[in-house]
Amino acid sequence: MSREEPSLRRDATPRRYLMCPPAHFKVTYSINPWMDPAKPVDLPLAMAQWEDLRDRYLALGHTVETLEPDPGLPDMVFAANGALVIDGRVLGARFAHAERTGEAEIHRAWFRSHGFRDVHEPAHVNEGEGDFAVTASWILAGRGFRSSPLSHDEAQEFFGRPVIGLDLVDPRYYHLDTALCVLDGDEVMYHPEAFSPGSRAVLRRLFPDALIAGAEDAAALGLNAVSDGRHVLLPQAAAGLFGPLRDRGFEPVPMDLGELLKGGGSVKCCTQELRM
Repeated sequence: MSREEPSLRRDATPRRYLMCPPAHFKVTYSINPWMDPAKPVDLPLAMAQWEDLRDRYLALGHTVETLEPDPGLPDMVFAANGALVIDGRVLGARFAHAERTGEAEIHRAWFRSHGFRDVHEPAHVNEGEGDFAVTASWILAGRGFRSSPLSHDEAQEFFGRPVIGLDLVDPRYYHLDTALCVLDGDEVMYHPEAFSPGSRAVLRRLFPDALIAGAEDAAALGLNAVSDGRHVLLPQAAAGLFGPLRDRGFEPVPMDLGELLKGGGSVKCCTQELRM
């Protein structure tokens, strides 16, 4: 009688997300290598893709809050950049580029109007969950293209959690959330070539069993993904990650956000997690 290896059992945890519909999304300037104003955006398609992502979260049992878009701020669809929320405390964003500066106060006002009492206006440049990722043990913090290294100490003091700084070196991966994804607890997947040699060594030490993403899947923004501990929503073009995720007991959920990719973002960029 043969004995089968027990399969990994992953449990999804209900999450609360903040999203902003791409009602005014367009690419009229370039603040990252993905943005090309010469490439037109199909706005109805962008909206349909965004709605598919929102509806998928709802179908999986998650809560989605909606932020009202501003006509003068076309990048507001990338709601992950507006803040970092841990234990109901909110570290607001301070954007690096003038084109996005106005988003920060809109996010802070939303939090204040929705019962979040501890909303901090930062002194230093950070772009929310673009460059902050929360694991069970640490806050991982990217730097090199957008967020200031000074924001790392500010986050550590505000949240009282250890912050690990990581240097990004490839402009295609201008935010941490394009190069690394937290899957569950202290389990991550990342693309080593997006980081400096020293930061790679830190990641190997902290996450010796991490899922390593190759160049092709990283270039499809496959790491700009969201996990609820079981389901991993990620760009459909990052097909090379599907098998390794299944091998670890996760369920990949391919998403098509091709129109929003023209702005340099995908699943995670559109999704800010409200950790209570």
